Amino acid sequence: MTQVTAGIEERENFVSYHFEFGWLLQYYPQIVKGILITIELIAIGGVLGISLGTFCAWVRALGPAWLKPVIAAYVELIRNTPFLIQLFFIFFGLPSLGLQLNELTAANLAMIVNLGAYSCEIIRAGIQATPKGQFEAGASLAMTPFETFRHVVLVPSLQRIWPALSSQVVIVMLGSSVVSQIAAEDLTFAANFIQSRTFRAFEAYIVSTAIYLALAILLRQVLSAVGGFIFPRRLTR
Repeated sequence: MTQVTAGIEERENFVSYHFEFGWLLQYYPQIVKGILITIELIAIGGVLGISLGTFCAWVRALGPAWLKPVIAAYVELIRNTPFLIQLFFIFFGLPSLGLQLNELTAANLAMIVNLGAYSCEIIRAGIQATPKGQFEAGASLAMTPFETFRHVVLVPSLQRIWPALSSQVVIVMLGSSVVSQIAAEDLTFAANFIQSRTFRAFEAYIVSTAIYLALAILLRQVLSAVGGFIFPRRLTR
């Protein structure tokens, strides 16, 4: 009877719960700030992360032999450890070595390092799919290996892997939600703050979920538009 009574009470409590979202308006400054910081994180992390990944891909595919093991070790280390541990190492571990970083800087650095490793392998796949004749064409024009890579190989390689690279950027943006664990005031931090003040977890997290969904769709569209501008002939959505 006790279990039956408890079950009835739980159902009654569920039925009596009223979903309200209007009160969230009073927390719009925290929500807007969280959205802006999330956008800042992916803007900085995306540009610098892809730049780092491009350099690492060049080293692994065409770079000097002495540097390849270093880049390979970096890629394997990042791709086989959790992003949260990487974030904690940068924010809590580096100060032990004398490098003190604030929350936002640590979050940016963690995202750059993480996206750099993943984008390295994606871009390297595009480089390795480049026909050998393009390298020979660059050499026939008296280009150095780096000039051949920059002017002949890089753009077609990015063109081939742009959809996959765009998806990885979106994944990293969604993964940025863990930076709230070091008190970086992103969107998830805002949702946690609101929930802790109002105890209305459902409304706080359903709104943050909807915002993340909108940001992911918007980011994918922006990346598709950027790809269409850079690679107007062959890029497909």
